[in-house]
Amino acid sequence: MKILVTGGAGFIGSAVIRHIIRNTTDEVINLDKLTYAGNLETLAEVSDSERYCFERVDICDRAEVDRVIEQHNPDSVLHLAAESHVDRSIDGPAAFIETNIVGTYTLLEAARQYWQTLSATRSEKFRFHHISTDEVFGDLPHPDEVLSPSASESGDKLSLFTEKTAYAPSSPYSASKASSDHLVRAWKRTYGLPTLVTNCSNNYGPYHFPEKLIPLMILNALDGKPLPVYGKGDQIRDWLYVEDHARALYKVVTEGVPGETYNIGGRNERRNIEVVETICDILQELRPSDKPYRDLITFVQDRPGHDRRYAIDASKIQRELGWSPQETFETGIRKTIEWYLNNLDWCQRVQNGSYQRERLGMRS
Repeated sequence: MKILVTGGAGFIGSAVIRHIIRNTTDEVINLDKLTYAGNLETLAEVSDSERYCFERVDICDRAEVDRVIEQHNPDSVLHLAAESHVDRSIDGPAAFIETNIVGTYTLLEAARQYWQTLSATRSEKFRFHHISTDEVFGDLPHPDEVLSPSASESGDKLSLFTEKTAYAPSSPYSASKASSDHLVRAWKRTYGLPTLVTNCSNNYGPYHFPEKLIPLMILNALDGKPLPVYGKGDQIRDWLYVEDHARALYKVVTEGVPGETYNIGGRNERRNIEVVETICDILQELRPSDKPYRDLITFVQDRPGHDRRYAIDASKIQRELGWSPQETFETGIRKTIEWYLNNLDWCQRVQNGSYQRERLGMRS
């Protein structure tokens, strides 16, 4: 099979490509604009494979998207290209509207036009798999509220996001992703395009861009910088190791039923403050500091519209496709911290763009 992966130089996209090249005989076309968060070094180990090809293309550029699809004739599309940082969406939502909504529309139309030209056999097997987030659902009841006397009296209980949960996005980022999810489902119902949607919980692992919580805390701690935690740090997230997510995405695009949605979660609910404290404790063990890393924790003003709790019910994908996460939070976070400790030079290169410039120079 030949799979077109959009956003393949990003954190999750690169993990998917590495998984495909390592573990299958499939071919991959990586279509990526190479924004600040896209980095080709994440694919260095597979970039020389005869089954891998890179195309530097913006998904909003219809002519270029058409060219790539016509040239490579993919059997499936894994659509991961997106602006994804909530704080950035609050400061400047325009890029999120353009990439996540207009870009998805552009890609859907290009895929639909291509799909309609395929033979009956290839048309039946074609898949357009859209990768989304649990943030489109808004937030869930928080245990601090549910376990209060008044909540107990009213019968409230902790719940999980399912594939049937109503959408209630809170940020420009999650609203833009919700919009793209609706577009994908509309293209299935109106045009028959064989689409799949997955909604995942918070990813973490190697090669994560340093602006996100876990790598930011690791690198700040090693530099002796403050570890900024929003509010009281009581926001709860379900953490999913990125390589577990990559396995799930490949499982869905190859075995999922068109028109279906699958939630992908790690079953690892943790308060943000617990995540930061765990990072500090493991760092203290692996790279001891005279001043305990926990002393660097600094509580800062909460961000606007901050969701309090996310948690995924991943029973459907386990029941129907046989996927379940292999990593617990304890094993995954230790692997992640060890990777960053062994790859601090990567962090420096990804932040200053030196590897990117070198690779693009070689290609020009």
